[in-house]
Amino acid sequence: MRILVIEDEAKVARALEQGLEGEGYAVALAHTGEEGFFRTSAEHFDLVLLDVMLPGRDGFEVLAALRQRGVRTPVLVLTARDAVADRVRGLDAGADDYLVKPFAFAELLARIRALLRRGRAEPALELALGDLELDIATHRVTRAGARIELTAREFELLEALLRHAGQVVSRETLAREVWQEERRSEQLDNVIDVYVARLRKRIDGEGRPRLIHTVRGVGFALRLEES
Repeated sequence: MRILVIEDEAKVARALEQGLEGEGYAVALAHTGEEGFFRTSAEHFDLVLLDVMLPGRDGFEVLAALRQRGVRTPVLVLTARDAVADRVRGLDAGADDYLVKPFAFAELLARIRALLRRGRAEPALELALGDLELDIATHRVTRAGARIELTAREFELLEALLRHAGQVVSRETLAREVWQEERRSEQLDNVIDVYVARLRKRIDGEGRPRLIHTVRGVGFALRLEES
């Protein structure tokens, strides 16, 4: 399980990171609202711990922007503000839970477990975008009704892109979700680029409207081509 901690106080962020890693979670840190917004939009996390008092964009603004963008990752808001109005604002912005500082680490863990249980759902077995369809159970891929033969790795890559359809998927995310590598490398980036090129040729070839787009310096996006 991957957790993103968005916290500007380095000491607090480090304590959360060490404590959560000690419980077996993979933890990433962001120290500003902008950085947290970008990482949550571009990468997959199972949960976000979001501090309210952040430099620049505060936590409420980050949360509202994420929800407007369609990001449904569970968010647990951490704040020193105990006023009812602040709690209401956080929940209205899309928070899944609210914890007031200072808090007991055991309570934080209990709330994290509850949110992860609540957010866990069976993955869809059929994915589609436009005339592209992928069936997990039968390993069948079609576009406009025509069968497309893919290798096992190409199928996994397409599945990952379809599960994030409309979003930019970073090479780091693909390295983790498709190649099962927690850390990307230049060599792995080159492998990913080769597979994306192969997949694009199979999916977008023969004069079909383009679905696989490269976002320079960031990653790839599977989306309908804008007219």
